[in-house]
Amino acid sequence: MLTLHNLENKKSAKHRKKRVGRGDASGMGTYSTRGLKGQRSRSGGKSGLAIRSIKSYLLRIPKVRGFKSLQNKMAVVNVGDLEKNFQNGQTVNARDMLKAELVATIANGVKVLSQGKISKKLTVEANAFSKDAMEKINKAGGKAVVVTPSKKEDAPSGDAEKPKAKAEETKETKKD
Repeated sequence: MLTLHNLENKKSAKHRKKRVGRGDASGMGTYSTRGLKGQRSRSGGKSGLAIRSIKSYLLRIPKVRGFKSLQNKMAVVNVGDLEKNFQNGQTVNARDMLKAELVATIANGVKVLSQGKISKKLTVEANAFSKDAMEKINKAGGKAVVVTPSKKEDAPSGDAEKPKAKAEETKETKKD
């Protein structure tokens, strides 16, 4: 029986102390496991090493793995969710989906995907549709309308036309 008075370590658990600097017969060799010459072979060499390699520096820096796309992703709605949340014959747009809490935001647009079944006639207005989603909506008797978001940059402004007008006026004054 094992009790406190007869506890012992295993023989394999005991290690002999490394006796460094006790000559060739110690098994540690002439240079006492330090190798030949150099800063690390001298006393105080290990702690006094000033320059670290760039590799060891880079290995200590925490890294953020993966890839983050700079393009904004559209909010996604499935056809089955439209079936559950809207009545037959209703026109559904991005704002209606936002009110029904099917999407978190409509700032980047809404894309309709084909997961689920639809039997109601819905007119769905979204920025994009998957091919199968468009087919399911049309088979149910509804319509899939692609709406492009209006961009303020695309609209011509009055400032863009003014430089052209000035250039034409200067040509006409030179001819006269």
